[in-house]
Amino acid sequence: MAFDLPGDRRGMLQGGGALLAGLIGGFGISPALAQDMSRETRRSERPLKAAFSNAGLQATWCAQGKQAAEWWGRLFNVDVTWFDGELNATKQRSAIENMASQKWDFVAIQAFGIGTLAQPVKRMIDAGIPVIDMDTLIAPLDSINVHSFLAPDNEFMGASVTQALVDAIGGKGIVTMTQGALGHTGAQGRARGFDSVVKKNPGIEVVDTTPGDWDVTKVSRLWDTLLTKHPKIDAAYFHNDDMALAAYNVMKARGRTNILIGGCDAMPPALAAVSDGRMHATVRNPSCRIHGGAVVAGVAAVVAGQKTGNGAGQIPKHVITDGPVVTRANAPGMAWMESQFLI
Repeated sequence: MAFDLPGDRRGMLQGGGALLAGLIGGFGISPALAQDMSRETRRSERPLKAAFSNAGLQATWCAQGKQAAEWWGRLFNVDVTWFDGELNATKQRSAIENMASQKWDFVAIQAFGIGTLAQPVKRMIDAGIPVIDMDTLIAPLDSINVHSFLAPDNEFMGASVTQALVDAIGGKGIVTMTQGALGHTGAQGRARGFDSVVKKNPGIEVVDTTPGDWDVTKVSRLWDTLLTKHPKIDAAYFHNDDMALAAYNVMKARGRTNILIGGCDAMPPALAAVSDGRMHATVRNPSCRIHGGAVVAGVAAVVAGQKTGNGAGQIPKHVITDGPVVTRANAPGMAWMESQFLI
């Protein structure tokens, strides 16, 4: 993925143009409000300092988000400093304590688990630093004054991929769900989506819902055990693509590639796997729009003084970033959009 700054794009953003309006409009904000926000948001004349952290750069979704944040940061004259969560709540807390000891124009954080970072984040908010919450709740929105929360509809994502799997096996069969970290609000929503589909299909038997904690090594061990314990599994839903592909490698080694696999995030390796049939489906958790949108929201707060609200020139407190189900039919188009850091 390239990090160049084409002159036409830079000019469009400096003028608050169509690319920015399209990005904001893609968040589910009305077209009129998106146009208004794009006029209010402009490239900073002075370099801004922003701190970002997500759950852990070992995860493909998080690594793509870092690329997107840095790319959008260059467009808006924002120097992005990264604090890796390392897929560990304790290590991320230490990183955010370090972040909170410094001065920033704005920060953006995806917590590994709800509540784990609330204290240092509140200190930054009290110091007047706009904090953008990404993907999973730092804390319940009524308990912490983040500037905005950008996140997908996780229940939709879980339900839509589960439904695709259930449809493919004719509404009956043995199914598993490998969850993410249970303290992650995104994982909680995906599990609710999975459960909502299962409840409507009495022919489905769920034999395992063990969390994999986003850890591919743990998932490989888990699935080695599951394949021994269950000689028949018809379909498996995973809370992210990395875990799905790690399990597929175990299935392949054991000669069990007849299991239909559904993932979440629509990462490039998963798009290739959907295209060639290793995975049945995934759904886009728009990493680029969430991380890029956090840059836009932070610049808007600092440069244009945008407040949180539902009025003209304001950003909503909770912005839902939608994403489509991905099958063989639309995987190539999704890959192109990701390469442009647009979805």
